[in-house]
Amino acid sequence: MPTESRLADGARLALTTFTILPVRAGRIDRSVAGTAMALAPAVGALLGVVLAGVLLLAGALAPPLVAAAVTVGTGALLTRGLHLDGLADTVDALGSYRRGTAALEIMKKPDVGPFGVVALVVVLLMQAAALAELTGRSWPAALAAVVGASAAGRLGVALACR
Repeated sequence: MPTESRLADGARLALTTFTILPVRAGRIDRSVAGTAMALAPAVGALLGVVLAGVLLLAGALAPPLVAAAVTVGTGALLTRGLHLDGLADTVDALGSYRRGTAALEIMKKPDVGPFGVVALVVVLLMQAAALAELTGRSWPAALAAVVGASAAGRLGVALACR
């Protein structure tokens, strides 16, 4: 497969995996998937730029905590909550004190248990509070934090796949 085709297919796969953009992934094989995971931080940075714009716009219209909450919520919507679903499943399985196959079965269930709910609430509150604190002090720092955190989160995915 030519490098340009693999790069294009990888970019489409990364966009459709990490965002709500309805991009046709094209050909998917090990090489394309590897390219997609390598491009994940770039998709995260792009998402971060969009979220930074949301934060700026919301910050012009609302207090910092409201702007931060809108930004965190928008991030969840633009990613289909993929990271939040994974967090809830993981915490539910860990909180069950079950091992191996039984823990994996809990993670596969479509519902969210009490451990997962608490984890989601705490994480979302912490994200909004941290972002509000940054916006209350320095808009450039807040915007850099949004872009950096979004890219770094996807870098974690790329490293885990490596």
